[in-house]
Parts: sequence; C-alpha cells; structure tokens
Amino acid sequence: MQPSLHKLLISVDTPTVCNAIEVAQGKRGFNDFTRGTMLINEPTGVLVGYASTAKIAAVTPPQDAPDVVRARRMAYYKQMAEAPRPAVCVIEDEDFPNAVGAFWGEVNTTIHKGFGVAGTLTNGVMRDLGDMAPDYPVVAGSVGPSHGFVHVTAVDIPVQVFGLTVNPGSLVHADRHGAVVIPPDVIPDLELAIHKMQQTERLILDPARQTGFDFNAFEVAWKAFEDART
Repeated sequence: MQPSLHKLLISVDTPTVCNAIEVAQGKRGFNDFTRGTMLINEPTGVLVGYASTAKIAAVTPPQDAPDVVRARRMAYYKQMAEAPRPAVCVIEDEDFPNAVGAFWGEVNTTIHKGFGVAGTLTNGVMRDLGDMAPDYPVVAGSVGPSHGFVHVTAVDIPVQVFGLTVNPGSLVHADRHGAVVIPPDVIPDLELAIHKMQQTERLILDPARQTGFDFNAFEVAWKAFEDART
C-alpha cells in the first residue's frame, strides 16, 4: 500500500471506502462488509491496516493445561508485535452473540498501541471506556464490565466478525459504521476512485447546500451527477 493511499484511507470513513470500491470495480454488489450495528470507543476513530487475526472465548474456563494456554497467549502477543505494518488486530469471540469477556480495556489497548497496532476490530466485548489507550480505536460488538474466563483459542487464521470474513493479511478499513475488507485487485486504483467519487458527489452536494436550492436546481445537478457516474 502506497503511503499516499494509507494517508487518504485514514482521512475518510468506511462508507466512502465501500462506495469507492464499487467505483473501482465499475459495478455495484460489493459484499465484504460487516452487518449490524457495532460500537466504537472513539467516535471519530478510523483504523486501517493489514489484519492480524485471532480467536478468543470467555464464557467457560480453558480446557487446555495452563502452560498451553499461556504459550498460546504469548504466541498471540508475539504475532501482534511483529505483524506487517500498518496492522490492525481482528479478533473473533467464539462466544458471540453471547460474548461476556472483555478482552479490550485499558491494559490490552495500551499494549497493542505500544506495539504499533493501529486498532482493533472484534465481535467481542470492550470495557474501561474512560481509560482505554487514547488514539487506539476499538470497533466492538458490545460493552461489558468483566473479562470472564477470556483466553486465546487460535491465532493467525480466518475469522468472522459480524458476517465479515477476514483472512490474515486482509486490508481492513473500519470506523463507527463497521468494517470492510478491501479487495486486493482494487488497491492500485482505490486512491483515484476515492477522489473521483468525492468529486462526483460534490456535483450534487454543493448545489444542495446553496441558498435557494429547489427542484429545478436539483434536476440540473442530478443530471450532472448521473452523467459523471456513467
């Protein structure tokens, strides 16, 4: 990913990315996005990066021996510390939709921010909303008070988050709207597609924001908007 594309992706929201992917593909029907309402600890937070994935569970204690559990957790942290940058953490809580254990709070957001991870996408639970690491966005499935029996069950495998399949290394964009996986084939054209879409939308948005905007003005603007999209 070019630095200019990374900078641009951080500056736009996830709906913009969804629209731009369709512009780059030249058609509607793009499908790799989350379903349902997600929560975020920072309303203006945006996370962009390559997915470093894992699974957790928390409803019941782990069945493996303590040394196995610890080794898996250390393997998880090593993976997050060494993942290709920019990196985002994507975790599937296997207890979903009945997730109870908050893996994301003051401690883990501080650790992951220290590693240089850009943020977290999860269908699981977050807590410590007033004490999470600043400028570390977490897009999560719910908020709760306890960590339960939370433990890592698998690392570096495909995961599911709110209907979205995320493979290790997938390029992810997420914010308060949810998340999207950017198809590899559109990455070279995505920067141009975002700029084109923004310019096209201004053909209708700018007139609509002017004093005296009426239906006649709308018809003229809409035609220009439609012509630009074809």
